[in-house]
Amino acid sequence: MFNKRRGTLMNFQSVKQLLYIIFLPIFLFISPTASAGLPPYLDGQPLPTLAPMLQHSMPAVVNISTSTNILVSDNPLMQDPVFRQFFNVPNQLRQQQKNSLGSGVIIDSNQGLVLTNNHVIDKADKIMVTLNDGRQLSAKLIGTDPEADVAIIQIAADNLTMLPVADSSQLRVGDFVVAIGNPFGLGQTVTSGIVSALGRSGLGIEGYEDFIQTDASINPGNSGGALVNLRGELVGMNTAILAPSGGNVGIGFAIPSNMIMTIKESLVKHGEVRRGLLGVTTQDLTPELVKAFNMENKQGAAISRIESNSPAAKAGLEPGDIIVAANGRPIKSSHDIRNVVGLMQIGDKVELEYYRDNEKKQVIATIGKQELPQLTGDKLHRTLQGTLLSTPLKNQVEGVLIEKIDTTSNAWRVGLRPGDVIVSANRYRVRNLEELKQVVDPNGALLINIQRGQEGFFVVLK
Repeated sequence: MFNKRRGTLMNFQSVKQLLYIIFLPIFLFISPTASAGLPPYLDGQPLPTLAPMLQHSMPAVVNISTSTNILVSDNPLMQDPVFRQFFNVPNQLRQQQKNSLGSGVIIDSNQGLVLTNNHVIDKADKIMVTLNDGRQLSAKLIGTDPEADVAIIQIAADNLTMLPVADSSQLRVGDFVVAIGNPFGLGQTVTSGIVSALGRSGLGIEGYEDFIQTDASINPGNSGGALVNLRGELVGMNTAILAPSGGNVGIGFAIPSNMIMTIKESLVKHGEVRRGLLGVTTQDLTPELVKAFNMENKQGAAISRIESNSPAAKAGLEPGDIIVAANGRPIKSSHDIRNVVGLMQIGDKVELEYYRDNEKKQVIATIGKQELPQLTGDKLHRTLQGTLLSTPLKNQVEGVLIEKIDTTSNAWRVGLRPGDVIVSANRYRVRNLEELKQVVDPNGALLINIQRGQEGFFVVLK
């Protein structure tokens, strides 16, 4: 798919053009013969510009607007079913519409597939896509990966322009990049900069992090937009900024194209990412651990726990082993090994290099399936018919996850949505399915507290 030989983003001509960009304003300022209007040529050379590349790239970047109906309550007392019954308050919750704006990238013109961030379309009831030529289209959700903040939506239209995808592993610090998106809802906007750093992780922005850092201006609304090289190829998807003062300070982050395309294949095929399991808990190496293990190598991920009967256990790994590489990729921290395993599918092979008592060893493990307890809602309470419940993964919020929900069910009509987490039931805190079973009366009313992103609300089911 990718041509690795084309990984260098700039040739000699590109460098020459950039030098013109840098020094041309100075030349025009100090030159007594410079005219008021810029000439089309300077020293026999056309003026440097990114316009031809952007002319082909910008139609592939779209604006995305969403609307979401959220449940709100005017007063905490209104959330109490006893209070509502005593004062004969109708059991209908008020809804409020929430709108948001973002960006997306067309990556398959034949199928109408559009790439964006999960947080751009998360829980949206309606997704609208506006093309560069002004066409407005309703989009269908194909699949999302909240852990990596990637989503794929689909539009039905002819004459779509798609971006070619580059091999992001060939990026180097200092390569020039251009960000295209819809900041602050202004409309399509282009900013430029360089790759400031690669492989940024451990930021706590997403569950799986391997960011490209850039100083190209990225602002709210740019999320889901394209980060392209000077050939107009997609190298990343703009996702987040570090903004202590609330505005852009030149530290933006993009998800690499290689990571995106791996996730995209799974979303299109399954509608979700079916992540595998290695079965290890790791921690970063500290100077104290390096000294305690009497190690020469100071980078890696120390295995602190092995799950029984897991792929790691079957491969012979033990607590105290230090993983230093996975499939040829250096492992410098626990985030690195988590990212490698998190992007692999069930049945994939991972070759691990590790140290045990300063002896370097190799082993091949087969990624296994993550077994999550699941339960259909009707087996718990009749009002939850049409839902599929499970216990979230360890790195998610504690509670019971609503994985799937039938849009014709009563649970959907009262406002429940896939991804909602039940954190309490009948005023009892619940952390998993077993605790939820213990506090639910199958024949009585059910009061549940829902956490949806940063929002929380109560729902009464009868």
